[in-house]
Amino acid sequence: MRRVPPEMFRFTTVERSDLYGAVLDVFGVSGEHLETALGIDAVRERLRGVGWVAPVEGEDLYEALRKLVQWELLDVVHNHAENYRTAEEYERRNLQYSLTRRGEAALAGVRHALEVLASTGALQTAVLEAIADRLDELCLLFGEPASADRRIFSTLRELEGHLDALVENTKAFNGELQRLLRAEGADLEVFREVKAATVAYLQEFLVNLDRRGQAVAAAVARVEERGTAALRERALRGAELPPVAGEDPAAGWLESRRARWAGLRAWFLEDDGARPRIEQLHDIARRAIVSLLQVLERINESRRRSSSAVQDFRELARWFAAAPAEEDLHRLWSAAFGLGSARHAHLAHSDPELIPSSRSWSEAPPVEVSALLRTSGRTERFTRTAKVRDVAAVRAERAERARAERAELARAWQVLETAGPVRLSSFGTLDPAVFDRLLDLFGRALAARPDASGLRRATTGDGRVEIALAPPSDERTAVLHTAKGSLTGPDYVVHITAAGGASVSSALRATPQEATG
Repeated sequence: MRRVPPEMFRFTTVERSDLYGAVLDVFGVSGEHLETALGIDAVRERLRGVGWVAPVEGEDLYEALRKLVQWELLDVVHNHAENYRTAEEYERRNLQYSLTRRGEAALAGVRHALEVLASTGALQTAVLEAIADRLDELCLLFGEPASADRRIFSTLRELEGHLDALVENTKAFNGELQRLLRAEGADLEVFREVKAATVAYLQEFLVNLDRRGQAVAAAVARVEERGTAALRERALRGAELPPVAGEDPAAGWLESRRARWAGLRAWFLEDDGARPRIEQLHDIARRAIVSLLQVLERINESRRRSSSAVQDFRELARWFAAAPAEEDLHRLWSAAFGLGSARHAHLAHSDPELIPSSRSWSEAPPVEVSALLRTSGRTERFTRTAKVRDVAAVRAERAERARAERAELARAWQVLETAGPVRLSSFGTLDPAVFDRLLDLFGRALAARPDASGLRRATTGDGRVEIALAPPSDERTAVLHTAKGSLTGPDYVVHITAAGGASVSSALRATPQEATG
């Protein structure tokens, strides 16, 4: 990593750093208006335009310019094109100042740092869609003649800009999110509203995130099939880099584009077994939602109770610490936990008439004390044993319902079982229950990763039925009809069998005894 020159940001730490920053801002604004050189009078006039309202003496401003020249942030030249009438005018108008490359970098660094401090970051699904659009546009421009090189250059730069926005906004938002997870707000109402709004924001971002990420990954793969090296060469011709003395800038420009493309692949494609960062972002957002919901639950729980057990014990500890004597500690312990009181003193004998009133309590027969009194503070009450309800009818009803569900499930899978790979459109019209089974199994397959042969495989929840899904080889469309409506989509090739190679009907008819035997 290249080191930053030690004097580059010194103007931000020394005395009168605000004046140095305002002077550099003046040159930055002038550069935006294509004015590269300013005299001391022009600098003084434009200070107010960048927010400096305090009066500045000529000697102070001259000293500030001299320091910036010393730190190599400004360059000073003599203006020989002017006509000077007096020596004083020569001293004031002879010197012309302009930003050096180091000064431009220092000013850009300070502005970027201030932007980062003021920004909060965001998760923007529109950026993902813009990246996919720019990649599709690059694929189209590949087939056009050399006159499209300029458009390839501009599209590639737009793609890199969207990727930079995605990376910077995601990093900033993740930093704010982790700080929010660690924070404990003083105002619980505001704290609760912020966390609830963050949960809603994350949930909205996660909607269709997998689909958008897969769309970008597919677009990257299509561009790489045409050749990224050729893409960079055409973009280089469209960049029309100006000639410079010394080393050819084309090599550095191409290396920068190669690094940017590697960053794009790291975000959306697997590289040497490493997961794409878009999936890591998905996991971070999911974990953050769970953590925030747990914090919100604790906040709501504390609001439902007048005080928490933790606060009660802390207050009790302060009372123990302030007790004047050991006897007071015992009394406080008894009052707090009730371990010193006799809870059974109010109990009486089951037949008090058998005990004469003249007999002392020490001579009277003992009274039975229930163990429940110590644990819960209540005495046992014995009543008549309740009648045991006959559940034979309920058990029979449940067994009949289970048999009906198994029969319905068997019929559904028998309809969906295929002798070999078939088109999705071959199913035609389906019963709503059968359609729901197919849709659930189809969704499981689409969520799985393709294997080495390119097939997506998935099984039902009980592991008995398996589906193998192959992408369509053409653009045919499948239409499935049910009593509730129709579903239209790509005409995938599907193969539905029982797990292990047996038929679906035999797998569903197997009982647990048959499976274990």
